[in-house]
Amino acid sequence: MIGEIIAIGNELTSGRIINSTSGLAARELFLRGHEVRAMHTIGDVPELIGEALKTAIARSDFVLVTGGLGATTDDLTNEAVAEALQLKIVTNPCVQANIESRMARQGGTSTVSLIKLAQLPEGAEVLDDDCRIAGYLLRHQGKPIYFLPGVPPQMEILLRDKVLPELQVLDSARAVPVAQRVYRTCGLYEIEINNRLHNLEQNGVRIGYYPVGAEVHVSLTGHGMEQGVDDPLFRRADAIIREALGDDLYGTDQDTLASVTGQLLRRRGWLLATAESCTGGLIGASLTQTIGSSRWFKGGVIVYANALKEELLGVPSELLVRHGPVSAEVARAMAKGTVVRLGCDIAVSATGIAGPGGGSEDKPVGTVYLGLCHHETISDRLCHFTGSRRQIQEKTAQTAMDMVRRALLSQ
Repeated sequence: MIGEIIAIGNELTSGRIINSTSGLAARELFLRGHEVRAMHTIGDVPELIGEALKTAIARSDFVLVTGGLGATTDDLTNEAVAEALQLKIVTNPCVQANIESRMARQGGTSTVSLIKLAQLPEGAEVLDDDCRIAGYLLRHQGKPIYFLPGVPPQMEILLRDKVLPELQVLDSARAVPVAQRVYRTCGLYEIEINNRLHNLEQNGVRIGYYPVGAEVHVSLTGHGMEQGVDDPLFRRADAIIREALGDDLYGTDQDTLASVTGQLLRRRGWLLATAESCTGGLIGASLTQTIGSSRWFKGGVIVYANALKEELLGVPSELLVRHGPVSAEVARAMAKGTVVRLGCDIAVSATGIAGPGGGSEDKPVGTVYLGLCHHETISDRLCHFTGSRRQIQEKTAQTAMDMVRRALLSQ
């Protein structure tokens, strides 16, 4: 099905908050075979909200709207929708009862500020069975329009529990069967991947390329495939992609570098530890987002100051003086010291210049050295990253995890 996404809120158009809900929705819809042809971000302006909604309805099979469903005076989505679609605002009894019950439990004496949550366009079907999360479905001109909260965790619950399952039911009766897979790579540039795969684009499948930090994600989409991913054409394309990408391919679909690295560590029975300077704990944080990481991640140290590199990891002071903290020698010493001091099987270290200042002609901003130590084998890698301070840190963390992954594959 073809859809559009509309995100509403002055906090989005002013840049105070990053619009993460649209990205999440688009990604989940894509993985289920839907095509999002337009995404809009609009401030709390009723006229613009109404115009965007009517335009989206006219050219799409469904519309997903996020934001502006709260109880404050700047939450104007419901009023704008009612005006645009010429609907009355009515009080939803389920939502009203939930508000009154909640206020009673909390000892509140007034529901005036919250009662706005129960005032919805007529015909609205509340999505949350318990009426605790704002969000509803309107059917207009035979098309579903989903209104979800702008708060990401709440939006994600309704998206996955209500919106996506219903769209799949609606889609099953009318859609051309679609097979899709996303391939996740690290270590290759987008143009290099394109050069390896461009001939495949002539064989009845669609290839997409999406840089994500130090990674590049490649999508394979085939239409009219009754057998889905088991379709012979799709399987041939899948085999070609895997062979072309080799070890630079670390996973597919929902895999992450952290989860794949963790699986390899667990398979070998190894424990990993980290030593971080320029990333300030980002590598460890990325690893521990994976469920079950305690089975293979022992811990890490953040040694931002040179004194801590010496005291906690035993990095010789002469190395720091002679080569500087951002150097291959120090990265190697950090990794080795982590194995010795933390008692792990494999350790990765990161030291670099994340910017925006601190660079030099010899070591410009974005210069990062990674170190790796396992079973008496010590290695290092020099990287030159670009982007903001945060982007350089994220690329460093991704590349560090990939360095561990590749070492495990080579064993």
